[in-house]
Amino acid sequence: MGRVTLGIMRPIFFFAFGPALVLGLGACAPRTGGPAPTVQSSTPVGAVSFYPSQAGLAWSYLPEGEPASGVPYVLRTLGPSIYAGQTVQALQLAGRGADQTWYRSFSADGVRLLGLRKPGVNVRLDPPWLEYPAENAWKVGLTWQGQSNIAISGDDGRVQAQGTLNYSYTVQEKRQQDTPAGKFEVWVVTRQVSDTVGGLFPATQQLWFTPFVGEVRTPEGLLLVGRNFKGGR
Repeated sequence: MGRVTLGIMRPIFFFAFGPALVLGLGACAPRTGGPAPTVQSSTPVGAVSFYPSQAGLAWSYLPEGEPASGVPYVLRTLGPSIYAGQTVQALQLAGRGADQTWYRSFSADGVRLLGLRKPGVNVRLDPPWLEYPAENAWKVGLTWQGQSNIAISGDDGRVQAQGTLNYSYTVQEKRQQDTPAGKFEVWVVTRQVSDTVGGLFPATQQLWFTPFVGEVRTPEGLLLVGRNFKGGR
């Protein structure tokens, strides 16, 4: 099978099949001199869960270090979807030419990633990757880890590469953090990832998570600058 590399880099995310094809999230991004646009929603948003997943939620992000005038990426919850024969929640990241969708299951027992898609590329994880622990498990020093089998295929369903992915997480601290979207009490988490298909993700990343808000800093180094709902308790 040919080697397939999925890269998620700061501030550009891309899948690449060899050197000829690179689909960048930021490569074609227009820039404006005005303020970042407000995230809008066409769906009324009611109560938000500990791990926000209600259809209609939206967050806007900018790469860490960029001025507030930059064009944001927008992450939206699209609602229930069928993926790998299961009912999951679909979340789509768009902006600057980006188009990437994650398929996750959400419950009080945690958040699991079943797979992700970009145009022409599907990455399936089996068993699903445990991205976040049970709601009542959070504490400084908490760790969790696991292994998933990876299958990377094209739109025709043909598998281009297979392998395994290992991940581990450590909750480093809980602190108050100022961000462009306001001040949040965040859990600071270090994530480490390795795989056998050429390096799907950077080896070590840090994220900030706030219950009832979501990721204040994503593992890719995107900082929250706006959202269309009120969260936190």
